Amino acid sequence: MLNFPLNNPVVIFTIILFIILFAPILLNKIKIPSLIGLIIAGALIGPNGFNLILRDSSITLFGTVGLLYIMFLAGLEIDLAEFRKNSVKSFVFGMFTFWIPMIIGTVVGLYVLDFSNESAILLASMFASHTLLTYPIVSKFGVTKNRAVNITIGGTMITDTLALLVLAAIAGMSTGKADNGFWIKLVISVIIFGTVVFFGFPIIARWFFKRFSESILQFIFVLGMVFLAGFLAQLAGIEAIIGAFLAGLTLNRLIPETSPLMNRVQFVGNALFIPFFLIGVGMLIDYRVFFEGWETIKVAIIMTVVALVAKFLAAWFTQKTYKFTTDERRLIFGLSNSQAAATLAAVLVGYNIILGQDPYGEPIRLLNESVLNGTIVMILVTCTISSFVTQKGARNIALDEASEEKVSISETEGAEKILIAVSNNANADELINLSLAVKSRKLTDNLYGVHIIEDSYPDNNSDKKAKKLLEQAASNASAVDNYLHQIIRYDINPLNGIVNVIKEYKITDLILGLHEHKDISSSFLGNFTEGILSKCNTTTLIYKPHQPLSTIKRHLVVVPPKAEKEDGFPFWVSRLWSMSRNTGIPVVIYSSLSTRNILGDLVKKHPAEVTFKELSDWNDFLILSRDIRSDDNLITIMSRPDMPSYQEAMQKVPFYLNKYFTSNSFMLVYPIQKIYTEDMKPASLIS
Repeated sequence: MLNFPLNNPVVIFTIILFIILFAPILLNKIKIPSLIGLIIAGALIGPNGFNLILRDSSITLFGTVGLLYIMFLAGLEIDLAEFRKNSVKSFVFGMFTFWIPMIIGTVVGLYVLDFSNESAILLASMFASHTLLTYPIVSKFGVTKNRAVNITIGGTMITDTLALLVLAAIAGMSTGKADNGFWIKLVISVIIFGTVVFFGFPIIARWFFKRFSESILQFIFVLGMVFLAGFLAQLAGIEAIIGAFLAGLTLNRLIPETSPLMNRVQFVGNALFIPFFLIGVGMLIDYRVFFEGWETIKVAIIMTVVALVAKFLAAWFTQKTYKFTTDERRLIFGLSNSQAAATLAAVLVGYNIILGQDPYGEPIRLLNESVLNGTIVMILVTCTISSFVTQKGARNIALDEASEEKVSISETEGAEKILIAVSNNANADELINLSLAVKSRKLTDNLYGVHIIEDSYPDNNSDKKAKKLLEQAASNASAVDNYLHQIIRYDINPLNGIVNVIKEYKITDLILGLHEHKDISSSFLGNFTEGILSKCNTTTLIYKPHQPLSTIKRHLVVVPPKAEKEDGFPFWVSRLWSMSRNTGIPVVIYSSLSTRNILGDLVKKHPAEVTFKELSDWNDFLILSRDIRSDDNLITIMSRPDMPSYQEAMQKVPFYLNKYFTSNSFMLVYPIQKIYTEDMKPASLIS
């Protein structure tokens, strides 16, 4: 069982798990990024180190999974609104980080290393490509939404795609396959692949998430889609990492950042698959290359210097072009300097292409052994430097963001308390998901779940049912590291119980749910208004989910004229902005021109994916029935009699919803009537 190299799978897996466990613990004490520890550990236990474990098919399998996982998470966690806004900047950076290494690398290959044209261009493409190896560091510091990260991810896809196309072209020309048919086939297959992923994947995923809510099934489905995209990319003639990234982009809106599914995806990747990939990269490192002659050392030094200089110049030019900060340049350089996946693919392809034989019968390769060994050294050095640079930039940016938000957090902390009325299993999960979407991401213990048991009908079954419902709700909240306070209340009726809980716990927001198959009536709103709205001062959301929140395509928000004149205006706007940003779902606001101007100023100050349409007369409410689509959520901002934004047509809203919007999710929002604490600053809540 202990013969080396080990072949017992239990022992092998045990060793790798303990490496994953202890590498971060030990290295964090000396402020070395944990991924460097994993790479070094891989080198030590690998065939070129102490030969404890072979880099066999199992290591390759898990390593491939980890690499695709990194690219998938990059696409999944990217802010699509910022991505679109920065698309031109991403393109510019992509051109910088492709052409600068290509030009420098080709010149060095031709005139310093004395390579042929094909070999020099292929070598340069290795410098142009890079792997987002340090992305987990950025994710750990919580700065994945930073513009520099968005731009780098976009540029990565551009430069890696171009570099891999260069690889395909050089390989085709060297083997005599790069004729017109080769290029036509490649273009057609890439177009078909892109069409299937961009248009087919969202339809399939939305259909699946609507019908299957079981967490394990959803996670396995997501994994299947990622690797299906990778396989389809390979069929199209490009690398699987491109498919994994595009799968992340297409599933981005369907897996909200605050959802339990996102938490599971991140957890499994960061805990297992990505560390396996890093250890596998380490196993490729061979320290013996330094003792194989001056040629190998010279090539390794030249390749490493060219890779570092070229990628730094690309980051520096991007910084100067768009006036980024020094730390943002560090992020761009750190993320784009790591050489791994595409670089390995290129060097192995070049090494395996044999052009002929020398006079001694030895094969003449497109890329020789010195380049192969030099690539391993370059990978180690660039990954190490990238880790330190990324960590420094991410830490500084995180500290800056924390200091800027310190005042906002102090003002909202202790004030925001969200109460979810949990009454049945049918919509409990969706109410929790909604509360996670509208809440501040900085607070993790401000959710309260209540189940009311009427005093008139107390029994053991009611108590057990209440505990079961609340425990399930608490489990869903804990899946995304949020704590739900469980409250069982005995009272004369549900309304009275909710009112008393709101007062006792100083609740600021109330979320109530309607069963999917239950209509909303005017009498319900009347009793509700009298029972809760008139006695409690909360931002109140009444939600009827027709489909999972993650499968919603748009939020259509109907805002009454003069809504901005009410004290509760900034509070419900804050919730709406949070819901849009946390779920990535765009918002379409129907409002009067004056209200639109106010909201437009907020969009400029607090960017969100919001568009506007004019609706000044609520008697035209049914215009929305022509605009709304099957996967839209209709949000209606209500008011109360004698308030500035109250409309007589609001009395007809239940009738409209029951008759014309039965196939849609909808939400009624009742703003608070007045600011209830002296030190509350509404504008600061929109964070």
